[in-house]
Parts: sequence; structure tokens; C-alpha cells
Amino acid sequence: MFNFILFGPPGSGKGTQSEKLIAKYGLKHLSTGDLLRSEIAKKTPLGLKAKKLMDKGSLVPDEVVIGMISDMVDANKGAGGFLFDGFPRTIVQAEELDKLLKARKTQINIVLAMDVSEAELVKRLLKRGETSGRSDDVNEDIIRARIAEYHKKTSAVLDHYQKFDKVVHVKGEGSIDEIFERLTAQLDRLQKKKD
Repeated sequence: MFNFILFGPPGSGKGTQSEKLIAKYGLKHLSTGDLLRSEIAKKTPLGLKAKKLMDKGSLVPDEVVIGMISDMVDANKGAGGFLFDGFPRTIVQAEELDKLLKARKTQINIVLAMDVSEAELVKRLLKRGETSGRSDDVNEDIIRARIAEYHKKTSAVLDHYQKFDKVVHVKGEGSIDEIFERLTAQLDRLQKKKD
């Protein structure tokens, strides 16, 4: 089983690149954002609670997110691996994910960290907000709060995986295809090492 984390701030292109990476490598996509948006669309109690937090630029509590991820991993036991997108975002989530995967005799193989400037992120998110219908993509102050929250909470996650020499930084600016080539070069290199 091959598992990796695609890491990057809101607007870094994780969703776009995830689709392309899943198609190329045949992995199961686990996006906490998609899971949460699905709950919001269904207007479940979890979804309504999550929407309130997301509208303020805050993160959803760890235990809720970890529970959703655990359910998805168990529901896809036959998958060749998982691409984790937008998760883990905190040290607690990283440690819980490591435990969850270890209990299933697997692990995170690599963390691809997409590096994008704040100015580019704001520009991308405001543009996405014009068509996405996402309330957290239309207000520059909320966007900047989300980016600051991301850096504050998630830099520790990179440090966690850096201890195991699993983090690779990838330039997340340029065309979609250029970024995709940079990401696949790293994954192909790692898979060759494993073989």
C-alpha cells in the first residue's frame, strides 16, 4: 500500500493536483475538505457545526476529522493506497493517522509540501470564490485568516514528518502541468527506491 500526504495552504492547488495524481497512480483520495463539504451539503449536525467554524476561518476539531478518516480507510480496505489531502493539519491528527495506519500495517510514505506565496494564494482563492459558492473564498480577511491558521497549526505537522525524513517541498506555482510534473517526479523517484 502506498500512502502519501499532499500538503499545502488553502488555494495551493491540492484539489486540482489530487485528481490528476489519483488518475495516474490509482489511489483512493481522502480529502477532509470534501468529506466536510458533503456533510454541510447534507445539513447534518456535523456539517452545520463545521460550516460555522469554517465560515470564521477556523479548523474543525480533531476527533471529528479523525473519525471520518478512520471510517473512510476502513470502507476502502482494497485500495492500493491513499492520497491524504488537507489532512493531517495538527500534530494530534498526524500522530493519530500514524497510529491508525500502523494498526492496518501500513504508513505514510512521503509528504509532498506545495510551496505557494501568500499573494498567489489570495489571488487564487478570490478567483475561485467567484464561481465556487464557498463562503470562505469571497472575503480577503477570512482568506488571510485561513492562511495564517494553516501556517500556525500545520508547520508542526511538517516538522513531525521531517523527523522521519518524509517531507519533500515542491514549488506550487506555474502551470497545472508543470506542478503535476514536479509532484510525479518525486513520487516516481520514491516508488523506484521501494522496488
